[in-house]
Amino acid sequence: MAATLTLLLWSCLIAPVFYILWTVVKFWQDVKKRGKAVMQFPGEPPHWLWGHLHLIFFPDEFMLANERAKLKDLPLIVAGWFGPFHPVIAPNHPDTIKSILRTSEPKPLTFGGYVTALPWLGDGLLISKGKKWLRNRKLLTPAFHFDILKPYMKVNNEAADILLNKLDGYSKKSETFEVFNAISSITLDIILRCAFSFESNCQLQKSHPYVTAVKQLGDGMVYRLLRPWLWNDFIYFNLTSSGRQFRRNCDFVHKVSEDLIAKRKKTLEEQGVSAAKGRYLDFLDVLLTARDEDGQGLTDREIRDEADTFLFEGHDTTASGISWTLYSLAEHPEHQQKCREEVQEILAGRDSDHITWEDLPKMKYLTLCIKEALRLHTPVPFIERRTTKDMEIEGKFLPAGSVINMMLYNIHHNPTVWENSMEYRPSRFLPENMKCMDSYAFIPFSAGPRNCIGQNFAMHEMKVTIGRILNRFRLELDPNHKTEHVISVVMKTKDGMMMNVTPVDKKPSENDVHVNGCVTQNEA
Repeated sequence: MAATLTLLLWSCLIAPVFYILWTVVKFWQDVKKRGKAVMQFPGEPPHWLWGHLHLIFFPDEFMLANERAKLKDLPLIVAGWFGPFHPVIAPNHPDTIKSILRTSEPKPLTFGGYVTALPWLGDGLLISKGKKWLRNRKLLTPAFHFDILKPYMKVNNEAADILLNKLDGYSKKSETFEVFNAISSITLDIILRCAFSFESNCQLQKSHPYVTAVKQLGDGMVYRLLRPWLWNDFIYFNLTSSGRQFRRNCDFVHKVSEDLIAKRKKTLEEQGVSAAKGRYLDFLDVLLTARDEDGQGLTDREIRDEADTFLFEGHDTTASGISWTLYSLAEHPEHQQKCREEVQEILAGRDSDHITWEDLPKMKYLTLCIKEALRLHTPVPFIERRTTKDMEIEGKFLPAGSVINMMLYNIHHNPTVWENSMEYRPSRFLPENMKCMDSYAFIPFSAGPRNCIGQNFAMHEMKVTIGRILNRFRLELDPNHKTEHVISVVMKTKDGMMMNVTPVDKKPSENDVHVNGCVTQNEA
């Protein structure tokens, strides 16, 4: 009996040790297999511990300049390592990126940017994979049909009215304003109305708690991404103050979504779809009423995940696109004026300066300018995928499980694709100049089956917001402030983006001189 107990005890002690050893050996074999495949591709020699993390540890102008410099020697694809255990390849050219974007391969959830987003966005459309992703993509597609998007024009214009009043206040006081904060407020206002029909008044508050939480979540994701020792959930959430703050912010934004969902669900149960009578059909209506081929709807958790994903993607990314377009137009007043004249011609003879659905296709030059800003400043700088099957890129074998880090910023600045890529040239996107361009050369909304489902929603919002601003104000950069890029979850600025606005009907003073697109006073 004693011998049996002893044997059982030893088995209980040894079994976990063997399991751990087996797991470690299997993991190491997988790393060696993927690492060998990745090292077929050119790239800088990795540090034995950091890999190439030290080159991107500070995702600022220096890192972006380093990425552009690499493109001169490695324009097609480059190998990289996130620490000692995570090899990746990074396609930098349409020819090398299209082979992965044409598939519906999932996002990597063992490490990298998406695992850091998982506690916040859950298994929503951005992160989900396989049959679930395909089912939910089909269920959500009707939410972005033109019949749904058209009534949102009223929302866009009403939100723009509030922003214009704020800008008018800055103009009267001759105050500079921080662009990203102002634009983040209007995009949040619009997304909350279009997603939940929720009037948040966030534009009228100096700092909105949801905007603050989302900003901190975005910064926290990048902070964690660049520190592999924090990829473990237990370590990050239990042993670090940043992890505990991230959890508190997650709980807060989840509570906002859950409260709004519960309230609407109750209304629909009591009144049916007729509850939407007298207002537009919003994203939440579509989520709550969507049914698949088997008549099954989304669960409460799926609804929350999709709502959080929509709020994130429709708020931060669009704010980045609008802000950098305004920056580009302020930096290049000749293009700003052409856009203004186009908008003024469209609105001529009207009592209202609201932009209508029918006006959108007429805003051709503004569209060129928006696209060039999205190329030059790339709001979503990178995306990732993990292969589920063996594949070939550039004639080289990649095993299943390989991670592909697609720097959209690099695609948009590749000198073999874009001539003088650091110059702002809206004419690049004229039809005659784009007809010979690869369709994967310009992908601010990604491409293929996993492209951004809300890209039309975003473009409409950008056109209305920017068009309304240009119709009312001249934009000038603050000459005393230097705007620098920094990569958070989206492309942002290191110390803000400061700008001056002047009413269009106010002529510049004779004592004003333009410096880099900014108006300053001549010294007496």
